[in-house]
Amino acid sequence: MCGIVGYIGEKDGMSVVTKGLERLEYRGYDSAGVAFFAEKNAEPCVIKTVGRLQSLKTALRGKKAKEKTAVIGHTRWATHGVPTKQNAHPHIGCKKEIMLVHNGIIENHELLREALVREGHIFRSHTDSEVLVHLIERMLAFGAPSFEDALRQALHHVRGTFGIVALSSRWPSTLVAARRGSPLLVGIGKNGEYIIASDISAIAEHTKRVLYLDDNEMISLSSKGHRVFDIANNTVSKPTTLVDWTIEESQKGGFPHFMLKEIHEIPDVIDNALRGRVLVKENIIKLGGIEAIQKKLASIKRIVIVACGTSYYAGLIGKYLFEEMAALPVEVAYASEFRYAPHVVDKDVLVVAVSQSGETADTLEAVREAKKQGALTIGIVNVVGSSIAREVHAGLYNHAGPEIAVASTKAFVSQIVILSLCAAYMGDIRNMHPKKEREAFLKDLLALSHKCRAVLKESDAVKKIAKKFYTADNFLFLGRRYNWPTALEGSLKLKEISYIHAEGYPAGEIKHGPIALIDASIPTFVVALRDSVYEKTVSAIQEIRARKGPVIVVASAGDALIPTYTKHVISVPQVRESLSPILAVIPLQLFAYYVAVFRGTDVDKPRNLAKSVTVE
Repeated sequence: MCGIVGYIGEKDGMSVVTKGLERLEYRGYDSAGVAFFAEKNAEPCVIKTVGRLQSLKTALRGKKAKEKTAVIGHTRWATHGVPTKQNAHPHIGCKKEIMLVHNGIIENHELLREALVREGHIFRSHTDSEVLVHLIERMLAFGAPSFEDALRQALHHVRGTFGIVALSSRWPSTLVAARRGSPLLVGIGKNGEYIIASDISAIAEHTKRVLYLDDNEMISLSSKGHRVFDIANNTVSKPTTLVDWTIEESQKGGFPHFMLKEIHEIPDVIDNALRGRVLVKENIIKLGGIEAIQKKLASIKRIVIVACGTSYYAGLIGKYLFEEMAALPVEVAYASEFRYAPHVVDKDVLVVAVSQSGETADTLEAVREAKKQGALTIGIVNVVGSSIAREVHAGLYNHAGPEIAVASTKAFVSQIVILSLCAAYMGDIRNMHPKKEREAFLKDLLALSHKCRAVLKESDAVKKIAKKFYTADNFLFLGRRYNWPTALEGSLKLKEISYIHAEGYPAGEIKHGPIALIDASIPTFVVALRDSVYEKTVSAIQEIRARKGPVIVVASAGDALIPTYTKHVISVPQVRESLSPILAVIPLQLFAYYVAVFRGTDVDKPRNLAKSVTVE
């Protein structure tokens, strides 16, 4: 959600922080601000604006941070308190000595605020975050011996989640940070340079050496070095990680939007997901990330997939894959409901957590709950060192590279590919995969990227159809079996970026209610491939046509029947049914993209949405 960037070093700290905030724009925000020490003196300055970062950059013209002092910045996505300058971060204490940015939610902020007001503290905002800066100020007034101790003591009074970075006029060349439930990582540069952020995108330009904070850990950063410790003040030894993302991977590369660029990256994403994992000569799938728990996986009796949003729809496809290839019963649960529903999991259950960012708060808490109940857990995430990656017993990385657009496209495809590999792997260790079937499956996997490139060549056809239908106010999306979740994902994409009301259904369910909506004003997008449910899906198309409903169809290449029902056809190459969502979803993603462009919406940063939902 919100974005944090802090810097200390020899570079222009203001420039580093504002550019870092730009890298985090995709997370979603409604206001922004920075705190720094003015060039000519040590007085703290806090500049905040509402709206896009350009407003903040305009407000910062002519202002410069004092050399080698710390700078912090923040992009806020409103939770407690409406988007205003007062509610934007950074927050500053009564004595204008402590400045702080915060991601997360302070659950007991009202009680803390009441107590602090009684002691004479004056609040300027309606946010939960502001209590933190007053608590630190209070601890210093009560004799905390250092900035680090003041923050550490303050956190003993706090309930909730936080990623905090703070600076003080007493220690202008020091940053102190803490994390519980909201991601923070530190890039370690040369000559005492540090950049701390809530996302790797803000760091990759400056260094590849990264240190990840875990829950209830703190860090102090200065030109003299860094110290990691816990809230009980025990020093913690932390390894650094080398990240393989480059800043060039986060640029548009000539495309008008990140979303379109990321859709066109799908063939490469598939190859990256398969590289080193599909060994054709040996006729095996090698998943090094979960080999250490292979014996435990062999004894699993049931699988529960937990995820949110687009990842949940990938999980629904995963359910079909695991049940068909490994003969295991599978449940797919919304991670946001997992802790609150009576899910019975134990040592015989595998819980698979799917999250692009690896920081999705609901999915992370679902993993923790599953572990409490004794379940085996694995994660499928795209970010090395993310919270879910470190929390699960074992896991697999997507290797999809950074996904900047808020609406997920290439990450969704990579999740399906990884789930396909997992399902086949589970089938192998359970002796469910005959040799010839495995050979055919591996061959089909390796042909996917080439077939996706063929689908992308249909972009102009999709664009023409989008131009015809972009003024519609409602859409239905239909599919069956493996492509029912594809229909759900298509409807979600359209909702997310074009703000059109859309619903996805299994095609067989249209008779049980939704068909009442059909008339000439509501287009229906149908995935009707030459698969095991082809005839049934064609029946649904006929039912819609009989009620004068416009139909758009994703069909198998060479299908001569579908064009007799509608002229709005997008062809995809023939592929085995279990892998067909990987091809079928691309036209749906492109359709949503072009409709949004024609409607003039902010494609990469749709309203009210954030890339990584790190609060419940």
